[in-house]
Amino acid sequence: TISMDCEFHFESFQLFQAVRFAVDEINKNTEILPNITLGFRAYDSCALLQYDLEGALQILTGLDRHIPNYRCSSGVPFSSIIGSTISTHSVILASILGIYKFPQISHYSTSAILSDRIRFPSFLRTVPSDISQSKGLAHLVVHFRWTWVGLVATDNDYGQVGIQIIQREIVKAGACVAFNENMLTSYPDRNAPHIVKIIKTSTAKVVVLYGASLDLVPIVKEMVKQNLTGKILVANTGWSTTVVRSAHMFSAVLHGTIGLALQSGTIPGAWTKIFWELAFNCRFISDKNETGSLVTNVKECTGSENLESLQNDYNDVSSLRPTYSVYTAVLVVANALKDMNNCKNGEGTFSERLCANIKDFQLPPQAVLLYYIKNVRFRLNSGKEVYFDENGDPPAVYDIVNRQLSPSGGMIMVKVGSYDLAAPPGNIFTINTSSILWNSGETQVPNSVCSQSCPPGFWKAGRRGEPACCYDCVPCPQGEISNLTDSFTCIKCPWNMWPNPEKSSCLPKPIEYLSYEEPLGTTLTCMSTLSSLVPGIILKLFNHFKATPIVKANNYSLSCLLLLSLSFCFLCSLLFIGFPKPENCLVRQATFGMVFSLCVSCMLAKTIMVVFAFMATKPGSNLKKWTSPWMSYMIISICLLLQFILCVTWLLLDPPFLEKNIETQPRLIILQCNEGSPTAFWCMLGYLGLLATISFVVAFLARRLPGSFNEAKYITFSMLAFLSVWVSYIPASLSSQGKYTVAMEVFAILASSWAIVFCMFAPKCFIILFRPSMNSREYVMKKART
Repeated sequence: TISMDCEFHFESFQLFQAVRFAVDEINKNTEILPNITLGFRAYDSCALLQYDLEGALQILTGLDRHIPNYRCSSGVPFSSIIGSTISTHSVILASILGIYKFPQISHYSTSAILSDRIRFPSFLRTVPSDISQSKGLAHLVVHFRWTWVGLVATDNDYGQVGIQIIQREIVKAGACVAFNENMLTSYPDRNAPHIVKIIKTSTAKVVVLYGASLDLVPIVKEMVKQNLTGKILVANTGWSTTVVRSAHMFSAVLHGTIGLALQSGTIPGAWTKIFWELAFNCRFISDKNETGSLVTNVKECTGSENLESLQNDYNDVSSLRPTYSVYTAVLVVANALKDMNNCKNGEGTFSERLCANIKDFQLPPQAVLLYYIKNVRFRLNSGKEVYFDENGDPPAVYDIVNRQLSPSGGMIMVKVGSYDLAAPPGNIFTINTSSILWNSGETQVPNSVCSQSCPPGFWKAGRRGEPACCYDCVPCPQGEISNLTDSFTCIKCPWNMWPNPEKSSCLPKPIEYLSYEEPLGTTLTCMSTLSSLVPGIILKLFNHFKATPIVKANNYSLSCLLLLSLSFCFLCSLLFIGFPKPENCLVRQATFGMVFSLCVSCMLAKTIMVVFAFMATKPGSNLKKWTSPWMSYMIISICLLLQFILCVTWLLLDPPFLEKNIETQPRLIILQCNEGSPTAFWCMLGYLGLLATISFVVAFLARRLPGSFNEAKYITFSMLAFLSVWVSYIPASLSSQGKYTVAMEVFAILASSWAIVFCMFAPKCFIILFRPSMNSREYVMKKART
């Protein structure tokens, strides 16, 4: 026997009582092993490797001492070993037991190394591998959208293998690791001051602590010492449900912890009397005390003792975890023995179809039992099916637990979900987020991010030298949008659409043109229409007073043609207003050029006729024949013909057309008339300027002619104003955009037309209407003599 003083550990005592209960339950069930009594031998290793190893060798030898490669006992054989609790110990035991194919079933060793069938052929377990646990913890982190996570693990195989899987899985899911620190098991304080300092200074609010409860205690103590609160701790099965002494001291740190725990279960009828006698230090007199450890002079249990009065952290036996696992391990052995016992010769699995003798195990026939254990399949009272995969691992099923403060001020473990890899794809991960209480006391899931999410309209620009989860939110460039949160890129809107102000969606671009409905278009339309009436009124006035000297002296027929052309000049501006149509685009500039050519040609003809009339009055002059009306009409026709040829050539070779301009103002679709050939347009306009310039120069030279021929002064001012308007139009047109370019041309048309109307006809109308005395033959003759 092993003799040493070990500290009493209530959880280990629970495991022992579970084995006792399971064996007793099996022996009472005649359907499992009829006429066979199942027994057990318990070894207390005090959690030390050498004693775990010594106990296993004693089982193989069959004596109270171990003799390698010898079995010295006879009679009832040992069928299997249940244990060890610690993965490192199980690795050593499995290396030895595997040589003999001796079945070993662990109820708590979760190391992924133990899934290696080549190294450990006889090892099985009733708890899932750490690989499943690590993936589950990573899934938990990803589920809550924590993208900035700190990792802390023990520096042994258990911690390093587990934390590497977690890191790989969360990085694969797009999250980032803020820091990765090791708990140094060679240090008594596990390097806690340094680790806690890193946790405290990091912006990560979530920290995954991966290790055994023994290694976590110094870390938690240091967190309390440094008053570190507000962090969310994510726990592995090694400490998620472990009861920490002086829990009230650590509640500020541990409250809100969430993590995975071994699946809980209940063992019907196992604990009522056992727990009651231990908890209240009493004995049920009517029956033997279940513990077998109480002295006879203790008080009698009444059954009415109050559980709420207990200050016992282990009084909750409704959610057994390791205990339920060791209970399952005993049932695995019993059901494997049952299958072996039910074997009939001729139906056996091995050579000659024979069956093994269940009452006479000799080494290595344990390989027979190992076969049945590997292939065992049965259901527990809870409905859970028990079986092993090809690696000796059971279905990976975990509870998701949350540490919460109880009303009494203690801490309780609340199951808030499950992680079941044996479930259908849609039910593998289930969690009730609303039942979780976080460290801050809120029910909403806290954020743990390096950078806040980028809203729609922004894209994530990574920071140089930092993890991918650390980025800046940069607004989308002009003309691009992002309609999702945390977009990595922006997408360009179609050519006919433009982003909304938030740059989160594309909207149809407004179509811009000089509309009749808008104030500018309405104003210009009214001005054009009303202005076109003025030359008509003047024409009617001239027609009424055509017999008067002032009308006769100013060439009545040319004045009428000029007034008519001016009316058309005002009206042609309407072609530039309103929805641009292809036919409007085709003719509007040509119409403008022809009408204004007629107008300026009339002015030029008037000027030349004034000069010819003056020169014809000189004695001996033979220019009288050049003053006839046909001369003026010939000048007008020649000037008009040249402009007509230019416009027709323009329309035939490179005509104007309707286009949708998205280059000038990207936010708009500008409906405009493309002039086709800019050269032709400026040649047309330049030709008008040439006619106006010639008329201006000739009129300027003739401005000092006698008073009866003083219309040259009016022509001079008219052409000066005309040229001033169109010279000013050139830079104004080049600097304006969209509809304002059209508006500038309309304004230039109206202004230049009004300049001619005002300078040419306003003085004459004033005399006709308000100075009739000046409109007489006597006044004209007098003016001529002076």
